[in-house]
Amino acid sequence: MISYCANPLDPAGKQQIIIDHARSLGFIAVGFSRVGTPLFFDQFRKWVASERHGDMAWLNRNMALREDPTRLLSGCQTIITLAYPYSSDKPCTPDGFSAARYTEPGKSDYHKRLRKLGRVLARSIEVYCPESATRVCIDSAPILERSFAYSSGIGFIGKNNMLIIPGHGSYVFLLEILSTASLAFPENEPMNNQCGACTKCLDACPTGAIEKPFSMNASKCLSYLTIEYQGTIDAHTGRRMGKCFFGCDRCQEVCPFNQGGASKDISLPSTDEILKMKNSAFKERFGKSAFARAGLEKIKGNIEAVRLSPLLFNTKKI
Repeated sequence: MISYCANPLDPAGKQQIIIDHARSLGFIAVGFSRVGTPLFFDQFRKWVASERHGDMAWLNRNMALREDPTRLLSGCQTIITLAYPYSSDKPCTPDGFSAARYTEPGKSDYHKRLRKLGRVLARSIEVYCPESATRVCIDSAPILERSFAYSSGIGFIGKNNMLIIPGHGSYVFLLEILSTASLAFPENEPMNNQCGACTKCLDACPTGAIEKPFSMNASKCLSYLTIEYQGTIDAHTGRRMGKCFFGCDRCQEVCPFNQGGASKDISLPSTDEILKMKNSAFKERFGKSAFARAGLEKIKGNIEAVRLSPLLFNTKKI
């Protein structure tokens, strides 16, 4: 059943209430999209068919759901995209190693935090639009979130394939709220790409995973190799990792839209401590964080590859 907002406010006022509430929850950008096949769906399907997604088999599943959001929520009329910021400070160990910024080691995994915030906002939409239904989706759901973020007008897709929000950058999590409410909002034109002639992200990628502008080979990406990849990291890859043992922010660090905030946050134990950790200690320290997805043994293997690679390459030079 499609629900029309019965609130006495005019359409623009209803939209503004949702925006204001979202911002009060900490979201920095809010966009609205009509339901339909997401932009870039055909490109996504071809990308998966080219097997540049590594062994992330789930990306090849539920293609029908990705194509048609009404399969995720029957009667869906509106998709609300929200961007939530994460710190630009780099999580570091006392001995100079680091992890990707999105991990925010002192906080629980972002899926849990964002889902909770999204549900708060979703419930308020159901109040403004009686008899409507909502569904909160994060990147674990089969939805092309960057496509909807782009079509909603909150940002543009950079050459590194990240959503970039002018005035903030790309250090954001994305969340969508699907709603059966037929919200009235003006049609937004997708934002023009603002990368210009800049190729800093391509030049900085340690493994050449960004093969050309807007084209990513995930099987080469350090974020994939250090988190999702089930195999062992070799010394050659360890050398390219620098001292980042979990994820990679290189293409974001050099982006001009992210300039102004590269402080180190000593929020991780030393690599010696991590290598000596037992599973019980790891679960106590990181069990609710983003590190839990990869697990202790994977993280230990990443650290060992980083620490071992200089020794191997120095030996070859002798």
